[in-house]
Amino acid sequence: MAKTSKAWMQEHVTDPYVKRANAEGFRSRAAYKLQQIDAKDKLLRPGLTVVDLGAAPGGWSQVAAKAVGRTGRVIAVDLLEMVQVAGVTVICGDFLEEAVLETVENALEGEAVDLVLSDMAPNISGIASADQARAIGLAELALEFALKHLKPQGNFLVKTFHGAGFDDLVSTLRRTFQQVYTRKPDASRSRSSEVYLLGKGLK
Repeated sequence: MAKTSKAWMQEHVTDPYVKRANAEGFRSRAAYKLQQIDAKDKLLRPGLTVVDLGAAPGGWSQVAAKAVGRTGRVIAVDLLEMVQVAGVTVICGDFLEEAVLETVENALEGEAVDLVLSDMAPNISGIASADQARAIGLAELALEFALKHLKPQGNFLVKTFHGAGFDDLVSTLRRTFQQVYTRKPDASRSRSSEVYLLGKGLK
């Protein structure tokens, strides 16, 4: 095992959020990122319709499903196979493909969405400029989906990274939503350049 892989594995197994996720039945430490953002911004409540893009392994979907309850619905979409989550409709495929998009729209039963979540990140190549471009590209694709499917006043939460293209993405969100915030939850590793952009109140 390479030194970097060993270091990552050591950090991972000793990470307090990883330990907590294992103890509390969450599929990933990322669940706490959404919990912490929601505690501040009150995005989730009973009865909402939520779409979770790039949902695997399902930590965010677990948090969302618990919050929206039986009167709400959560639709999780990912290229990767994902084990079913109670109270969640799981769709395996690329949401950019027509057939997959149609499956998502059928699951929505003609209803517009209250909240679109995206914790997507590209597979890292190690070439910083290429990885940044792909990360911004994913955020833009998630935004495109959100603009098509959100209700007026709907909300959008997306993972992105500081670097080239970040300011342009913020500007686009400011044109589209009434309020735009940058969030770096405690559960996000401090050395990571990841941040979450939150658009509240679709114009």
